[in-house]
Amino acid sequence: MIIDDVIGVFSPAWKAARLKHRAVIRAYEAATPTRTHRVKRESRTANQLNQSAAVSLREQARYLDCNNDIVIGVLDKLEERVIGSAGIIVEPQPKLKNGAIATKFAAEIRAKWQEWSVTPEVTGQFTRPMLERLLLRTWLRDGEVFTHLLLGTVPGLSPVAGIPFLLEALEPDFIPLHLNDDGNKVTQGIVHDDWGRPQKYKVYKQLPSVYSTSSTDLKDVDAENMLHLKFTRRLHQVRGTSILAGVLVRLSALKEYEDSELTAARIAAALGMYIKKGDAQSYDDSSNSGDRELDIVPGMIFDDLEPGEEIGMIKSDRPNPNLEPFRNGQLRAASAGVRVSYSSVSRNYDGTYSAQRQELVESTDGYLILQNTFIGSVTRRMYRAWLQMAIASGQIVLPKGLDKDTLFTAVYSGPVMPWIDPVKEANAWKIQVRGGAATEGEWVRARGANPDEVKLRRKAEIDYNRDNGLIFDTDPANDKGVNSVEEQSDDETSKSERRKK
Repeated sequence: MIIDDVIGVFSPAWKAARLKHRAVIRAYEAATPTRTHRVKRESRTANQLNQSAAVSLREQARYLDCNNDIVIGVLDKLEERVIGSAGIIVEPQPKLKNGAIATKFAAEIRAKWQEWSVTPEVTGQFTRPMLERLLLRTWLRDGEVFTHLLLGTVPGLSPVAGIPFLLEALEPDFIPLHLNDDGNKVTQGIVHDDWGRPQKYKVYKQLPSVYSTSSTDLKDVDAENMLHLKFTRRLHQVRGTSILAGVLVRLSALKEYEDSELTAARIAAALGMYIKKGDAQSYDDSSNSGDRELDIVPGMIFDDLEPGEEIGMIKSDRPNPNLEPFRNGQLRAASAGVRVSYSSVSRNYDGTYSAQRQELVESTDGYLILQNTFIGSVTRRMYRAWLQMAIASGQIVLPKGLDKDTLFTAVYSGPVMPWIDPVKEANAWKIQVRGGAATEGEWVRARGANPDEVKLRRKAEIDYNRDNGLIFDTDPANDKGVNSVEEQSDDETSKSERRKK
């Protein structure tokens, strides 16, 4: 180009750099704006972008959660598949120094955990599963949620199950997004160290609807006592962004389009027929003495037309036959942006077993990613802090021979992939367990249950049946020809004698 040649006379290095960068741009067509490709770029940092958009996005998402049936269904489904009705299940797995599971100690921890889970938060209105579902919904809809861990004696609050540990759930409005102070390393209401690790959170003392903006209304909460669950898609992002950010425009437009189609269909349904009067020569206006009423009934014959009149029907193309395919296409695109399966959003479960299972398998990975994030940011830290306070308060006593390095070891699980064909799924698990590729505990967890609780209930059930002479084919012992309580007892006695020998 002429400009490059002119520049080359005065600065060859500059010309070379321009030619080099031009060659790079040409190597990627997407980087070059054209008549058909409008290049849109985002050069702001994650925090700069969130500073100007996060509040608007979460307020739009809240509005849709109140008024848009699709968004309500999406968030409901995420609650069901990520948290479930029973919440995140915690199975303590402490070990003794000999490597064995401390079974009795684990059962004691589990019993206390369940008792505390009845009313774990400060208002006393929610059980732990209820609170977890609300935390998840707030996290995904608003982009983030906070939980203040209250350890020790707190004025006005009583210990639950004898353990002085409670939770205070906070919406993102409680931590001021506009509060920035580079001198004190405060970014969007959070104090960080030189490495970007949170140190303190600036928290409003009262509800956002009644507080003032003065600094006296704020309190500092140490990071070790605050759970911050945020949805991010970029590194170095301090605050979260709604999971609906990428589909808000599509879902809002789809709702408006459906409303317009509904209005058009209602207008079309209200239209009836018309009477064509004819031309001026054939129409006699003197015979029209007043308004005419037509009593329309099925199979009627109308013979009261004036000269030159004829009856015509108003034709309408509503309801629109293309509405459903168009709507389903939009829902497919929206569901891809929020980690939810299309079938779950549209409530359309047509298809073969293989197709349904493939969709279920692919969507389950998305649910498990969200579940793992929730467990890592909330449940694991919550459980460990609770167990520390339970031990400190004397409600749980460490047994002798316990390997203290395994005290906080636990298995965390939530809803798993549901079974489309229970017979096929059960047979597949049976083959894996018998072949040594899986455990009975994994099989039970695949149904969303606790292995220890299932086995305890199962043993109590079998013992009761045997003690009362009840024989069912659900007892595997009956498959070996043991058909009575006496035979079972004799068989067990003989086995015991053989073991002694």
